[in-house]
Amino acid sequence: MNRKRQSRSTEQASEPSKRRKFIACQRCHSHKIKCSGDQPCSKCRLVGCADECEYTPRDRQIKVSESYLDFLLSENRRLKEQSASSVNTTDADHDAEPEPAPPAEAPDEANTSVRNPLIGDRAWFHRYDPSAPPLFVGEAACTAFATRFRRFLTGDNGLPHIPRTQYVKEEHIAAANAANVQWPSLQQARLLVKIALRQVGYIYHLVLRKSTLEKLEEIYRMGSFDCTINQCKFFALFAFGEAYSMRAEPSSGSRVPGTSYFARALSLGQVLPERTSMTHLETLLLLSLFSYYLNRRHSALVLIGTALRLGLSIGLNHNIPESQLIDPVERQHRIRIWWTIYTFDRMWGSKMGHPSQILDEDIHLDMPSSVSPAQLHEEQFSDTDYLTANINLARIVGETIAKLYSRRKYNETFLQRVQKLLKALKNWVETLPEHLRLNEDDPETNRKHISSLHLSFNQCVILTTRPTLLHLLMKLNEPGSPNTSNESISQPVLTLGEACIHAARHSHSLILTKWINGSLPVFGYFHAHYLFSSALVLAMSSFLPIGSPSDLGAFESGLEVLRAMSENGNLAASEFYHNLEQVKHCLDQRKPKEPKSSSATGRLSTASGSGPAVPSTVIPTMSTAPQATAVPVASIIPAAEADLISNNPGYRQTQGNPNISPGNLTVPTMAGGFTTAMAFLEPTMQDFLAQSDFDLGLLHPVDTFMNDESLYTCHGL
Repeated sequence: MNRKRQSRSTEQASEPSKRRKFIACQRCHSHKIKCSGDQPCSKCRLVGCADECEYTPRDRQIKVSESYLDFLLSENRRLKEQSASSVNTTDADHDAEPEPAPPAEAPDEANTSVRNPLIGDRAWFHRYDPSAPPLFVGEAACTAFATRFRRFLTGDNGLPHIPRTQYVKEEHIAAANAANVQWPSLQQARLLVKIALRQVGYIYHLVLRKSTLEKLEEIYRMGSFDCTINQCKFFALFAFGEAYSMRAEPSSGSRVPGTSYFARALSLGQVLPERTSMTHLETLLLLSLFSYYLNRRHSALVLIGTALRLGLSIGLNHNIPESQLIDPVERQHRIRIWWTIYTFDRMWGSKMGHPSQILDEDIHLDMPSSVSPAQLHEEQFSDTDYLTANINLARIVGETIAKLYSRRKYNETFLQRVQKLLKALKNWVETLPEHLRLNEDDPETNRKHISSLHLSFNQCVILTTRPTLLHLLMKLNEPGSPNTSNESISQPVLTLGEACIHAARHSHSLILTKWINGSLPVFGYFHAHYLFSSALVLAMSSFLPIGSPSDLGAFESGLEVLRAMSENGNLAASEFYHNLEQVKHCLDQRKPKEPKSSSATGRLSTASGSGPAVPSTVIPTMSTAPQATAVPVASIIPAAEADLISNNPGYRQTQGNPNISPGNLTVPTMAGGFTTAMAFLEPTMQDFLAQSDFDLGLLHPVDTFMNDESLYTCHGL
């Protein structure tokens, strides 16, 4: 009996403790009345809502995995060590290390409303400087991608960006403007304007050619040199003429010829006119484009943004009624000026990872067309088909930045978005008019504007596919991972990586051909940029089974061309050369750690030397493009993979010294297998583009390799 009483008293004593675990039911709590704590409580039974009586637990029990607790402990130790060592940290090592993500379960592939898996939730910035705000580092920028690659090579996720120091600063522009810049003689002015129209007027619609030359003659005939609007426009044209005809700036001491004319035009131009004019918009386009020659890409973006806003103020994005503007030449000029602004906005933004400043849905303007008679059109305008192709390509570039490099949320998976962009690029190259295609048999006959168009196309393919290429490189080099198989790396990921390598090899071949033929512009920005972009991809390709170790020789040849361009005064080439030098330094540091490839094991050495074996089943059947060097296949890759490459009809092994160094390159010709549409002709790419959205939604998504970071690096990128 005593035991029963004791147990009963124990149960009674435990009831209050159980009751204390609950607060008042929701109804009593909302009415602020005392709750009996029963279930249902006495008040709810009284009013007849016993079924709705609900309690909220005071203390919830949450199950936490042991690995997560270990992570919290290790993170706590890391933060303590970091705070202890931060006192002695120098400014050069002051970049914030990205926080490692806690171990997570497999992603829910049924949920397609996800952010871009390639970038984190926070943007990159330079290290904070009290004297100036930090600069944004866009993920689409090639220099940012180079930082990603260097971090992979070194294993240091806190590696800072390389500061941009090779550009014309404001004080140098002020000094150039301080000189007494005068109108040149009529003969020199004619030559400078004709050179500008020839070199840049065929690539972009900037001015009316015949009308501009006629206006120049009128200015000298009438002696009307004091008109500020005309002075700004023609001095900007004179700057281009000097950049393409001289090797040094004679008066201001600048490395880039034409800087004095540019500085004078920039100082005279009114940035914020209440009523703009077509001549003013032409000047802004010229100044924005020339800013790239000075490696002032932020200034170029601001100038084109100003032109876009001023264009909206006069309705350039709308069709003007013919009753208000009867002259067909002026109407077409108005249309083409807007589309040049549009092209610059998309292209300039893609160089730095900035969003487009106007949506396509807000443009209600016809595409460019030809005017009659044909002679009048040829006197004033460039080829209509070329301009239309450039506009369509700029539209795809803008979509690429928005869909792959922004932090917007999309209903499609990442691979679905990539597929749509590649479909658009495939349609672009397939519908390209015949006279705008490259002459593959004789590359020297390709005109400048045609080769520039195809280089822009290749860069768009690289932008679309290179995040996946870096993902593939990191996936193959995960330490301690099991042998890579088809289950861990899907065929679409391999296909996208191959497309990136093909585009890089094609651009590399085009630019080196121009360099050898002496037709590469000395002070231009874009050829240096495209060469830098392709060289980065080729360096990565040398570590992958879908690439070739000989691509490293092509990387070194690109480094050599950029060095020569830099010594000739090209500021953009100087910046890119410095970046590639750092990449090469990281590559050289990595080489001693890499074990030699063993043909018996049938694996390709990865960048870390400890990466997983890549079975031959992983290597796709896509044909490899012609190799850049003449290194014998058997001496650098396993026998099984050597068979895949040597049996490829696109591979050329030169006869001669079998010990030729990777730096002595055999430049492949267009006839050797490089074509603009090469990547889209392969069976694996056709299979990828033919897959339905449903099938792509079921594929393993590209893993996040761009961590959630907020970097503050050296000011001046």
